[in-house]
Amino acid sequence: MESIIIIVFVLGYLAITVEHSIKIDKLIPALVMMAISWALISLGIDSFPQWFDSSSHGLVDGFDTLGHEDKMHWMEETLLHHLGKTAEILVFLLGAMTIVEIIDYFDGFSTIKGFIKTKSKKRILWIFGFLAFFLSAIIDNLTATIVLISILQKLISDRSVRIWYAGLIIIAANAGGAWSPIGDVTTTMLWIGKKVTTGYLFGYLFIPSLLCMLVPFLVASFMKPFQGQLENDIDEDSNKPKSKFSSTMLYLGLGGIVSVPIFKTVTHLPPYVGMMLALGVVAIFAEIYSNSKFSISSHDSEESDAHAHHSPVHHSLSKIELPSILFFLGILMAVAALESLGILFGFANSLQDTMPMLTTEMDGTRVSDLVVILLGVGSAVIDNVPLVAASLGMFSEAIDDQLWHFIAYSAGTGGSMLIIGSAAGVVAMGMEKIDFFWYLKKISWLALIGFLAGAAAFLFTRTLF
Repeated sequence: MESIIIIVFVLGYLAITVEHSIKIDKLIPALVMMAISWALISLGIDSFPQWFDSSSHGLVDGFDTLGHEDKMHWMEETLLHHLGKTAEILVFLLGAMTIVEIIDYFDGFSTIKGFIKTKSKKRILWIFGFLAFFLSAIIDNLTATIVLISILQKLISDRSVRIWYAGLIIIAANAGGAWSPIGDVTTTMLWIGKKVTTGYLFGYLFIPSLLCMLVPFLVASFMKPFQGQLENDIDEDSNKPKSKFSSTMLYLGLGGIVSVPIFKTVTHLPPYVGMMLALGVVAIFAEIYSNSKFSISSHDSEESDAHAHHSPVHHSLSKIELPSILFFLGILMAVAALESLGILFGFANSLQDTMPMLTTEMDGTRVSDLVVILLGVGSAVIDNVPLVAASLGMFSEAIDDQLWHFIAYSAGTGGSMLIIGSAAGVVAMGMEKIDFFWYLKKISWLALIGFLAGAAAFLFTRTLF
Protein backbone atom coordinates (compact mmCIF):
# COMPACT_ATOMS: atom_id res chain seq x y z
CA MET A 1 0.00 0.00 0.00
CA GLU A 2 2.89 2.38 0.77
CA SER A 3 4.21 1.88 -2.76
CA ILE A 4 0.84 2.77 -4.25
CA ILE A 5 0.67 5.97 -2.17
CA ILE A 6 4.19 6.95 -3.28
CA ILE A 7 3.23 6.32 -6.92
CA VAL A 8 0.14 8.53 -6.52
CA PHE A 9 2.31 11.24 -5.00
CA VAL A 10 4.92 11.03 -7.79
CA LEU A 11 2.27 11.13 -10.52
CA GLY A 12 0.60 14.09 -8.86
CA TYR A 13 3.92 15.85 -8.58
CA LEU A 14 4.69 15.20 -12.22
CA ALA A 15 1.35 16.70 -13.21
CA ILE A 16 2.11 19.79 -11.11
CA THR A 17 5.56 20.21 -12.70
CA VAL A 18 4.27 20.00 -16.29
CA GLU A 19 1.04 21.94 -15.74
CA HIS A 20 1.87 24.32 -18.61
CA SER A 21 2.22 21.38 -21.01
CA ILE A 22 -0.90 19.46 -20.02
CA LYS A 23 -2.98 22.64 -19.55
CA ILE A 24 -4.28 21.55 -16.14
CA ASP A 25 -3.98 23.93 -13.21
CA LYS A 26 -1.64 22.56 -10.56
CA LEU A 27 -4.28 22.83 -7.83
CA ILE A 28 -6.23 19.96 -9.43
CA PRO A 29 -3.55 17.23 -9.15
CA ALA A 30 -2.61 18.60 -5.72
CA LEU A 31 -6.14 18.16 -4.37
CA VAL A 32 -6.61 14.80 -6.09
CA MET A 33 -3.39 13.27 -4.79
CA MET A 34 -4.13 14.58 -1.29
CA ALA A 35 -7.58 12.99 -1.20
CA ILE A 36 -6.46 9.69 -2.75
CA SER A 37 -3.43 9.41 -0.44
CA TRP A 38 -5.49 9.78 2.73
CA ALA A 39 -8.21 7.49 1.35
CA LEU A 40 -5.61 4.77 0.73
CA ILE A 41 -4.22 5.27 4.23
CA SER A 42 -7.69 4.84 5.71
CA LEU A 43 -8.42 1.73 3.67
CA GLY A 44 -5.07 0.11 4.40
CA ILE A 45 -4.46 1.33 7.94
CA ASP A 46 -4.03 -2.22 9.30
CA SER A 47 -1.21 -3.00 6.85
CA PHE A 48 1.12 -0.19 7.95
CA PRO A 49 3.86 -1.28 10.39
CA GLN A 50 4.69 2.22 11.67
CA TRP A 51 3.19 5.64 12.24
CA PHE A 52 4.89 9.01 12.66
CA ASP A 53 3.64 11.25 15.46
CA SER A 54 4.20 14.85 14.31
CA SER A 55 3.62 16.30 17.76
CA SER A 56 6.54 14.36 19.24
CA HIS A 57 8.57 14.11 16.00
CA GLY A 58 9.03 10.38 16.37
CA LEU A 59 7.55 7.01 15.48
CA VAL A 60 4.69 5.66 17.60
CA ASP A 61 5.93 2.82 19.79
CA GLY A 62 4.22 -0.49 19.10
CA PHE A 63 1.95 0.83 16.38
CA ASP A 64 1.94 -2.50 14.54
CA THR A 65 0.51 -4.25 17.64
CA LEU A 66 -2.46 -1.87 17.99
CA GLY A 67 -6.00 -2.87 17.07
CA HIS A 68 -7.95 -1.45 14.13
CA GLU A 69 -9.88 1.11 16.21
CA ASP A 70 -6.70 2.41 17.89
CA LYS A 71 -4.97 2.78 14.52
CA MET A 72 -7.98 4.63 13.11
CA HIS A 73 -7.89 6.92 16.14
CA TRP A 74 -4.21 7.71 15.46
CA MET A 75 -5.04 8.46 11.84
CA GLU A 76 -7.94 10.76 12.71
CA GLU A 77 -5.91 12.63 15.32
CA THR A 78 -2.96 13.02 12.92
CA LEU A 79 -5.21 14.21 10.08
CA LEU A 80 -6.79 16.79 12.38
CA HIS A 81 -3.34 17.90 13.58
CA HIS A 82 -2.07 18.47 10.04
CA LEU A 83 -5.30 20.16 8.96
CA GLY A 84 -4.96 22.56 11.88
CA LYS A 85 -1.34 23.41 11.06
CA THR A 86 -2.18 23.84 7.38
CA ALA A 87 -5.19 26.03 8.21
CA GLU A 88 -2.92 28.33 10.24
CA ILE A 89 -0.85 28.98 7.13
CA LEU A 90 -3.82 29.39 4.81
CA VAL A 91 -5.71 31.79 7.10
CA PHE A 92 -2.50 33.80 7.52
CA LEU A 93 -2.08 34.04 3.74
CA LEU A 94 -5.73 34.97 3.22
CA GLY A 95 -5.36 37.85 5.66
CA ALA A 96 -2.15 39.12 4.07
CA MET A 97 -3.56 38.86 0.54
CA THR A 98 -6.73 40.72 1.53
CA ILE A 99 -4.78 43.59 3.11
CA VAL A 100 -2.68 43.96 -0.03
CA GLU A 101 -5.79 43.97 -2.21
CA ILE A 102 -7.34 46.66 0.02
CA ILE A 103 -4.21 48.79 -0.45
CA ASP A 104 -4.50 48.29 -4.21
CA TYR A 105 -8.22 49.19 -4.08
CA PHE A 106 -7.20 52.65 -2.86
CA ASP A 107 -4.35 52.74 -5.42
CA GLY A 108 -1.90 52.82 -2.54
CA PHE A 109 0.98 51.41 -4.55
CA SER A 110 0.90 54.49 -6.81
CA THR A 111 2.78 56.15 -3.97
CA ILE A 112 5.74 53.88 -4.68
CA LYS A 113 5.49 54.60 -8.41
CA GLY A 114 5.65 58.31 -7.69
CA PHE A 115 9.11 57.93 -6.16
CA ILE A 116 10.64 56.83 -9.49
CA LYS A 117 11.74 59.90 -11.45
CA THR A 118 14.85 58.68 -13.33
CA LYS A 119 15.00 57.43 -16.93
CA SER A 120 18.32 55.60 -16.51
CA LYS A 121 17.83 51.88 -17.13
CA LYS A 122 20.59 50.97 -14.67
CA ARG A 123 19.16 53.17 -11.89
CA ILE A 124 15.67 51.79 -12.45
CA LEU A 125 17.12 48.28 -12.21
CA TRP A 126 18.61 49.01 -8.79
CA ILE A 127 15.52 50.88 -7.59
CA PHE A 128 13.27 47.96 -8.45
CA GLY A 129 15.82 45.51 -7.06
CA PHE A 130 15.86 47.09 -3.62
CA LEU A 131 12.09 47.67 -3.72
CA ALA A 132 11.56 43.98 -4.47
CA PHE A 133 14.06 42.90 -1.81
CA PHE A 134 12.56 44.91 1.04
CA LEU A 135 8.93 44.97 -0.11
CA SER A 136 8.86 41.17 -0.38
CA ALA A 137 10.01 40.94 3.23
CA ILE A 138 6.94 42.95 4.23
CA ILE A 139 4.14 41.80 1.92
CA ASP A 140 5.67 38.47 0.68
CA ASN A 141 7.54 37.80 -2.55
CA LEU A 142 4.49 36.81 -4.59
CA THR A 143 2.62 40.00 -3.81
CA ALA A 144 5.72 42.18 -4.23
CA THR A 145 6.29 40.70 -7.68
CA ILE A 146 2.70 41.42 -8.72
CA VAL A 147 2.91 45.00 -7.44
CA LEU A 148 6.27 45.83 -9.02
CA ILE A 149 5.51 44.28 -12.41
CA SER A 150 2.24 46.20 -12.41
CA ILE A 151 4.24 49.41 -11.83
CA LEU A 152 6.73 48.38 -14.52
CA GLN A 153 3.93 47.99 -17.02
CA LYS A 154 3.00 51.61 -16.39
CA LEU A 155 6.60 52.83 -16.70
CA ILE A 156 7.94 50.80 -19.64
CA SER A 157 5.85 50.12 -22.74
CA ASP A 158 8.47 47.97 -24.53
CA ARG A 159 7.84 44.39 -23.38
CA SER A 160 11.24 43.18 -24.68
CA VAL A 161 12.89 45.56 -22.20
CA ARG A 162 10.37 45.00 -19.44
CA ILE A 163 10.83 41.21 -19.22
CA TRP A 164 14.50 41.69 -18.34
CA TYR A 165 13.46 43.75 -15.33
CA ALA A 166 10.78 41.18 -14.48
CA GLY A 167 13.39 38.40 -14.49
CA LEU A 168 15.64 40.28 -12.07
CA ILE A 169 12.65 41.21 -9.87
CA ILE A 170 11.96 37.48 -9.41
CA ILE A 171 15.50 36.99 -8.06
CA ALA A 172 15.28 40.00 -5.74
CA ALA A 173 11.80 39.17 -4.47
CA ASN A 174 12.71 35.57 -3.63
CA ALA A 175 15.92 36.72 -1.92
CA GLY A 176 14.02 39.31 0.10
CA GLY A 177 11.36 36.84 1.15
CA ALA A 178 13.89 34.41 2.60
CA TRP A 179 14.99 36.52 5.61
CA SER A 180 11.50 37.56 6.75
CA PRO A 181 9.00 35.29 8.52
CA ILE A 182 6.23 36.74 6.35
CA GLY A 183 8.24 37.14 3.12
CA ASP A 184 7.83 33.67 1.64
CA VAL A 185 5.26 30.94 2.24
CA THR A 186 8.02 28.41 3.00
CA THR A 187 9.64 30.70 5.56
CA THR A 188 6.19 31.32 7.02
CA MET A 189 5.73 27.55 7.28
CA LEU A 190 8.98 27.24 9.24
CA TRP A 191 8.05 30.21 11.43
CA ILE A 192 4.53 29.00 12.19
CA GLY A 193 5.93 25.48 12.68
CA LYS A 194 8.18 26.91 15.43
CA LYS A 195 11.40 26.05 13.61
CA VAL A 196 12.72 29.61 13.31
CA THR A 197 12.20 32.90 15.13
CA THR A 198 12.22 36.39 13.66
CA GLY A 199 15.42 37.61 15.32
CA TYR A 200 17.58 34.64 14.40
CA LEU A 201 16.07 34.48 10.93
CA PHE A 202 17.21 38.04 10.29
CA GLY A 203 20.60 37.42 11.89
CA TYR A 204 21.35 34.27 9.91
CA LEU A 205 19.86 35.16 6.54
CA PHE A 206 19.92 38.90 5.91
CA ILE A 207 23.50 39.04 4.61
CA PRO A 208 23.26 35.81 2.53
CA SER A 209 19.94 36.97 1.07
CA LEU A 210 21.32 40.43 0.33
CA LEU A 211 24.28 38.90 -1.51
CA CYS A 212 21.91 36.61 -3.38
CA MET A 213 20.31 39.78 -4.75
CA LEU A 214 23.36 42.03 -5.09
CA VAL A 215 25.61 39.68 -7.07
CA PRO A 216 23.17 39.07 -9.98
CA PHE A 217 22.18 42.74 -10.06
CA LEU A 218 25.80 43.87 -10.11
CA VAL A 219 26.52 41.59 -13.06
CA ALA A 220 23.28 42.54 -14.83
CA SER A 221 23.98 46.28 -14.49
CA PHE A 222 26.86 45.86 -16.99
CA MET A 223 24.71 43.96 -19.49
CA LYS A 224 23.36 45.60 -22.65
CA PRO A 225 19.62 45.53 -21.74
CA PHE A 226 20.29 47.83 -18.79
CA GLN A 227 22.46 50.40 -20.58
CA GLY A 228 21.24 53.81 -21.71
CA GLN A 229 18.02 55.68 -21.08
CA LEU A 230 14.38 54.68 -21.32
CA GLU A 231 12.31 56.25 -24.04
CA ASN A 232 9.59 58.69 -23.03
CA ASP A 233 6.87 56.16 -22.39
CA ILE A 234 3.29 57.30 -21.95
CA ASP A 235 1.88 56.74 -18.49
CA GLU A 236 -1.64 55.47 -19.09
CA ASP A 237 -2.70 56.44 -15.57
CA SER A 238 -1.29 59.99 -15.64
CA ASN A 239 -4.77 61.51 -15.93
CA LYS A 240 -6.49 58.94 -13.76
CA PRO A 241 -7.81 60.42 -10.50
CA LYS A 242 -6.09 58.99 -7.43
CA SER A 243 -7.66 58.29 -4.08
CA LYS A 244 -6.75 60.90 -1.48
CA PHE A 245 -6.26 58.04 0.94
CA SER A 246 -3.66 56.22 -1.21
CA SER A 247 -0.66 56.95 0.99
CA THR A 248 -2.61 56.49 4.21
CA MET A 249 -3.84 53.02 3.21
CA LEU A 250 -0.38 52.01 1.96
CA TYR A 251 1.30 52.83 5.25
CA LEU A 252 -1.61 51.50 7.32
CA GLY A 253 -1.71 48.20 5.44
CA LEU A 254 2.03 47.61 5.42
CA GLY A 255 2.22 48.65 9.06
CA GLY A 256 -0.48 46.12 9.94
CA ILE A 257 1.38 43.29 8.23
CA VAL A 258 4.70 44.24 9.80
CA SER A 259 3.09 44.30 13.26
CA VAL A 260 2.22 40.59 13.08
CA PRO A 261 5.63 39.29 14.26
CA ILE A 262 5.53 41.81 17.12
CA PHE A 263 2.02 40.65 18.08
CA LYS A 264 3.19 37.04 18.13
CA THR A 265 6.22 37.87 20.28
CA VAL A 266 4.14 39.77 22.85
CA THR A 267 1.09 37.49 23.06
CA HIS A 268 2.64 34.11 22.08
CA LEU A 269 -0.46 33.51 19.95
CA PRO A 270 -0.22 31.97 16.46
CA PRO A 271 0.60 34.52 13.70
CA TYR A 272 -2.76 34.15 11.97
CA VAL A 273 -4.46 35.75 14.99
CA GLY A 274 -2.30 38.85 14.62
CA MET A 275 -2.95 38.90 10.88
CA MET A 276 -6.70 38.78 11.46
CA LEU A 277 -6.39 41.69 13.89
CA ALA A 278 -4.38 43.65 11.32
CA LEU A 279 -6.98 42.86 8.64
CA GLY A 280 -9.78 43.98 10.93
CA VAL A 281 -8.11 47.33 11.66
CA VAL A 282 -7.30 47.96 7.99
CA ALA A 283 -10.85 46.96 6.99
CA ILE A 284 -12.35 49.46 9.46
CA PHE A 285 -10.44 52.36 7.93
CA ALA A 286 -11.13 51.07 4.40
CA GLU A 287 -14.88 51.06 5.06
CA ILE A 288 -14.78 54.51 6.64
CA TYR A 289 -12.72 55.97 3.80
CA SER A 290 -14.98 54.46 1.15
CA ASN A 291 -18.09 55.92 2.85
CA SER A 292 -19.79 52.55 2.54
CA LYS A 293 -21.86 50.66 5.05
CA PHE A 294 -19.72 48.94 7.68
CA SER A 295 -20.46 45.32 6.91
CA ILE A 296 -18.02 42.62 5.96
CA SER A 297 -20.78 40.04 5.51
CA SER A 298 -24.53 40.01 5.22
CA HIS A 299 -27.25 37.38 5.44
CA ASP A 300 -29.29 39.28 2.85
CA SER A 301 -27.86 38.20 -0.51
CA GLU A 302 -29.27 41.19 -2.42
CA GLU A 303 -27.96 43.62 0.16
CA SER A 304 -24.61 41.83 0.17
CA ASP A 305 -24.34 41.93 -3.64
CA ALA A 306 -25.17 45.62 -3.70
CA HIS A 307 -22.70 46.33 -0.95
CA ALA A 308 -19.98 44.38 -2.77
CA HIS A 309 -19.95 47.05 -5.48
CA HIS A 310 -19.02 49.69 -2.93
CA SER A 311 -17.19 47.86 -0.17
CA PRO A 312 -13.38 47.71 -0.53
CA VAL A 313 -13.37 44.65 1.71
CA HIS A 314 -15.78 42.71 -0.50
CA HIS A 315 -13.94 43.85 -3.60
CA SER A 316 -10.60 42.75 -2.13
CA LEU A 317 -11.91 39.37 -1.00
CA SER A 318 -13.24 38.73 -4.51
CA LYS A 319 -9.73 39.22 -5.93
CA ILE A 320 -7.99 36.75 -3.61
CA GLU A 321 -5.98 34.11 -5.48
CA LEU A 322 -8.06 31.18 -4.22
CA PRO A 323 -6.43 28.61 -6.55
CA SER A 324 -3.10 29.22 -4.81
CA ILE A 325 -4.73 28.72 -1.41
CA LEU A 326 -6.30 25.42 -2.53
CA PHE A 327 -2.98 24.32 -4.03
CA PHE A 328 -1.21 24.87 -0.72
CA LEU A 329 -3.97 22.92 1.03
CA GLY A 330 -3.60 19.96 -1.34
CA ILE A 331 0.17 19.81 -1.44
CA LEU A 332 0.68 20.29 2.31
CA MET A 333 -1.86 17.62 3.21
CA ALA A 334 -0.42 15.24 0.59
CA VAL A 335 3.06 15.62 2.08
CA ALA A 336 1.50 15.12 5.52
CA ALA A 337 0.27 11.73 4.33
CA LEU A 338 3.81 10.63 3.47
CA GLU A 339 5.08 12.03 6.75
CA SER A 340 2.45 10.17 8.78
CA LEU A 341 3.51 6.82 7.33
CA GLY A 342 7.09 7.48 8.44
CA ILE A 343 8.31 7.58 4.84
CA LEU A 344 9.94 11.00 5.15
CA PHE A 345 11.42 10.08 8.52
CA GLY A 346 13.07 7.03 6.99
CA PHE A 347 14.19 9.03 3.95
CA ALA A 348 15.86 11.60 6.19
CA ASN A 349 17.77 8.90 8.05
CA SER A 350 18.90 7.41 4.75
CA LEU A 351 20.14 10.78 3.53
CA GLN A 352 22.14 11.37 6.67
CA ASP A 353 23.68 7.89 6.47
CA THR A 354 24.53 7.90 2.77
CA MET A 355 25.60 11.54 2.25
CA PRO A 356 28.24 12.34 4.86
CA MET A 357 29.93 15.01 2.72
CA LEU A 358 30.05 18.60 3.92
CA THR A 359 28.40 17.66 7.19
CA THR A 360 28.31 19.69 10.31
CA GLU A 361 27.68 18.58 13.87
CA MET A 362 24.33 19.84 15.14
CA ASP A 363 23.19 18.53 18.52
CA GLY A 364 24.91 15.23 17.78
CA THR A 365 22.99 14.71 14.54
CA ARG A 366 24.86 14.57 11.24
CA VAL A 367 23.10 16.74 8.69
CA SER A 368 24.54 17.30 5.24
CA ASP A 369 24.88 20.84 3.97
CA LEU A 370 24.97 19.38 0.50
CA VAL A 371 21.50 17.90 1.03
CA VAL A 372 20.13 21.36 1.86
CA ILE A 373 21.86 22.91 -1.17
CA LEU A 374 20.37 20.19 -3.34
CA LEU A 375 17.00 21.00 -1.78
CA GLY A 376 17.47 24.56 -3.05
CA VAL A 377 18.31 23.34 -6.53
CA GLY A 378 15.36 20.95 -6.37
CA SER A 379 13.02 23.82 -5.49
CA ALA A 380 13.74 25.25 -8.95
CA VAL A 381 12.35 22.09 -10.54
CA ILE A 382 9.72 21.19 -7.94
CA ASP A 383 7.64 23.65 -5.96
CA ASN A 384 9.46 24.70 -2.78
CA VAL A 385 6.33 24.42 -0.61
CA PRO A 386 6.22 20.61 -0.57
CA LEU A 387 10.01 20.39 -0.23
CA VAL A 388 9.92 22.45 2.96
CA ALA A 389 6.86 20.55 4.13
CA ALA A 390 8.84 17.36 3.61
CA SER A 391 11.82 18.73 5.54
CA LEU A 392 9.55 19.46 8.51
CA GLY A 393 8.84 15.75 8.69
CA MET A 394 12.38 14.66 7.84
CA PHE A 395 14.32 16.52 10.52
CA SER A 396 13.71 17.02 14.22
CA GLU A 397 16.32 19.68 15.10
CA ALA A 398 15.43 22.26 17.76
CA ILE A 399 14.01 25.71 17.07
CA ASP A 400 16.52 28.13 15.49
CA ASP A 401 18.92 25.33 14.66
CA GLN A 402 21.20 26.36 11.79
CA LEU A 403 19.67 23.64 9.64
CA TRP A 404 16.23 25.32 9.56
CA HIS A 405 17.71 28.66 8.56
CA PHE A 406 19.75 27.09 5.78
CA ILE A 407 16.61 25.31 4.56
CA ALA A 408 14.73 28.63 4.63
CA TYR A 409 17.45 30.24 2.50
CA SER A 410 17.85 27.39 0.02
CA ALA A 411 14.15 26.78 -0.54
CA GLY A 412 13.34 30.49 -0.68
CA THR A 413 16.03 31.53 -3.17
CA GLY A 414 16.72 28.33 -5.11
CA GLY A 415 13.43 28.57 -6.96
CA SER A 416 14.71 31.61 -8.87
CA MET A 417 16.87 29.37 -11.07
CA LEU A 418 13.83 28.38 -13.13
CA ILE A 419 10.79 30.55 -13.78
CA ILE A 420 8.46 27.75 -12.66
CA GLY A 421 10.43 27.22 -9.45
CA SER A 422 8.70 29.87 -7.35
CA ALA A 423 5.33 31.53 -6.99
CA ALA A 424 6.96 34.85 -7.91
CA GLY A 425 8.30 33.32 -11.12
CA VAL A 426 4.99 31.73 -12.05
CA VAL A 427 3.04 34.96 -11.57
CA ALA A 428 5.64 36.94 -13.54
CA MET A 429 5.45 34.33 -16.30
CA GLY A 430 1.71 34.83 -16.47
CA MET A 431 1.75 38.63 -16.31
CA GLU A 432 4.44 39.13 -18.95
CA LYS A 433 4.08 35.87 -20.94
CA ILE A 434 7.76 35.11 -20.33
CA ASP A 435 8.98 32.05 -22.19
CA PHE A 436 10.45 29.24 -20.07
CA PHE A 437 13.49 28.81 -22.28
CA TRP A 438 14.12 32.57 -22.58
CA TYR A 439 14.33 32.74 -18.80
CA LEU A 440 16.53 29.63 -18.70
CA LYS A 441 18.97 31.20 -21.16
CA LYS A 442 18.98 34.81 -19.95
CA ILE A 443 18.21 34.81 -16.22
CA SER A 444 18.85 31.35 -14.72
CA TRP A 445 22.64 31.70 -14.64
CA LEU A 446 22.32 35.01 -12.79
CA ALA A 447 20.04 33.37 -10.24
CA LEU A 448 22.52 30.50 -9.85
CA ILE A 449 25.52 32.70 -9.06
CA GLY A 450 23.42 34.67 -6.60
CA PHE A 451 22.21 31.48 -4.91
CA LEU A 452 25.76 30.11 -4.58
CA ALA A 453 27.11 33.44 -3.30
CA GLY A 454 24.44 33.58 -0.60
CA ALA A 455 24.96 29.92 0.35
CA ALA A 456 28.71 30.51 0.75
CA ALA A 457 27.99 33.56 2.89
CA PHE A 458 25.63 31.54 5.11
CA LEU A 459 28.17 28.75 5.62
CA PHE A 460 30.63 31.42 6.79
CA THR A 461 28.35 33.67 8.87
CA ARG A 462 26.70 30.83 10.79
CA THR A 463 30.01 30.28 12.58
CA LEU A 464 29.51 33.70 14.19
CA PHE A 465 26.35 32.61 16.04
